[in-house]
Amino acid sequence: MLKQFSALFLGLALVGCSTSSNVNHLGGADASSTDFSEISLSEQASFRVGVLLPLSGDAARYGNGLKNATMLALEDVKNPNLILQYYDTKSSTEGARTAVQNAINQNVQMIIGPLKSSSVRAISDETTRKNIPVIAFSTTEDVLQPSVYTLGLLVDEQVNRIISYAVKQGRSRLALLVPDNATGIAVAKAAVNAAQKNNIIVTRIAFYPPNTSDFSNILREMTDYGTRHARMEKLKNSLKAKADAGDGESAKALKRVSTHDTLGEIDFDMVLIPEKGAQLKSAIAMFGYYDVFAPDVKFLGTSLWENSKLNNESTIIGSWYPAISRSHSNYFVNKYAYVFGERPQALYALGYDAVALANAISKQGGNNYTPVITNPDGYVGINGMFRLFENGRNQHSMDIVEVKKTGDVVIDEAPTRFDLTDVSTFTEEMDITDTYRAPLIFGKDQTLAQTLIYGHQLNMVNQDDLYEAEERDSIRRSLQKMNIMVGN
Repeated sequence: MLKQFSALFLGLALVGCSTSSNVNHLGGADASSTDFSEISLSEQASFRVGVLLPLSGDAARYGNGLKNATMLALEDVKNPNLILQYYDTKSSTEGARTAVQNAINQNVQMIIGPLKSSSVRAISDETTRKNIPVIAFSTTEDVLQPSVYTLGLLVDEQVNRIISYAVKQGRSRLALLVPDNATGIAVAKAAVNAAQKNNIIVTRIAFYPPNTSDFSNILREMTDYGTRHARMEKLKNSLKAKADAGDGESAKALKRVSTHDTLGEIDFDMVLIPEKGAQLKSAIAMFGYYDVFAPDVKFLGTSLWENSKLNNESTIIGSWYPAISRSHSNYFVNKYAYVFGERPQALYALGYDAVALANAISKQGGNNYTPVITNPDGYVGINGMFRLFENGRNQHSMDIVEVKKTGDVVIDEAPTRFDLTDVSTFTEEMDITDTYRAPLIFGKDQTLAQTLIYGHQLNMVNQDDLYEAEERDSIRRSLQKMNIMVGN
């Protein structure tokens, strides 16, 4: 049955079929009320791509946005051999199982979607058994495997990008402030991996209750504020006693330290916080309360920061975070808004890129699509470069953004090509030896935290002597900065 898009789609003719279709205002099948609909540029199209999305249910908004993006992409790739077959996962695992079975019965050669990790998990056994590659949008890595890939923005690539950049700017000691949940563990795992790759150390990992707005207790522990403050009070009392006894040098030294609240340096010069909004602002402000300030410590974020308005927060000015490249996004944003009457969310662009990838696969020939999908050179998408690895993970080219008073500014543009030798961060697990320096853990049982992050409890050499020596050195440096002779 030949259907026609409205004038908004510039007269693009699409072939549409459905098991039980209602025609929407764009002239296509209303997939939110059907199990199946399809579009192509030609009635002779033969490369069938099943698009499994939540077109109804609690994730319908995102599913329909992704569907819209795939239709725009189909118009742009202009491949008469490509046909997209849409299936509603209904925002549920049962819906996903039904959708994938219908797709397989209707001879799809690859699958785009699903969105939810639970839906990816629900279909992967069947798609793997049938040797059908899946290009999903999940951001949960544990659902990935050979032939089950994702275009979703993963924690690993964000953390590696921001840490690698910070190291190039001279930072070398990393602390983590993360939620006590699966996201926090994922960030911690990614950070210790990235630290090893960049030859730096993770000194501290602090876990806070998810959704809290009170970071006072965890940051007091993480920054050793009680110990550092007590040291300074002891020094002030000592200097005051000597000054009261007539020691002029001690009186001058007391005046110099009067504005200081703590004695001794903290053992990190950057801290990564995968948070957003009011919680992020509260956390960074609380660091200042415990005498930890930028630029001595650089605050780092993840792509979550992109959705937070941070420019009015003086304590966050100068901080850095990674953001997916927008090198070609104006075209997509403008076209999507023109056709559908609203600006697209960043997620929707991944649907566009998935169809572009399907277009490349459809031209390959044969039944082994893995070499095309995992092309180490990657592909240029709406969000810049991206590539997929055989274990299902991916890498996007990402900008580094700095928070400034006048607005967030890209300070390090996403690379325009991938380093073909640099894949270990995304394909290899960390290598822990007995000389590995274990980070101090706060807010969570150390044994449990180590097991979750490293896969087992660490069997570390005794590092107490190392910590004591570093503490003495930090106190000595602090005294020297205040021009106070050691021994006063």
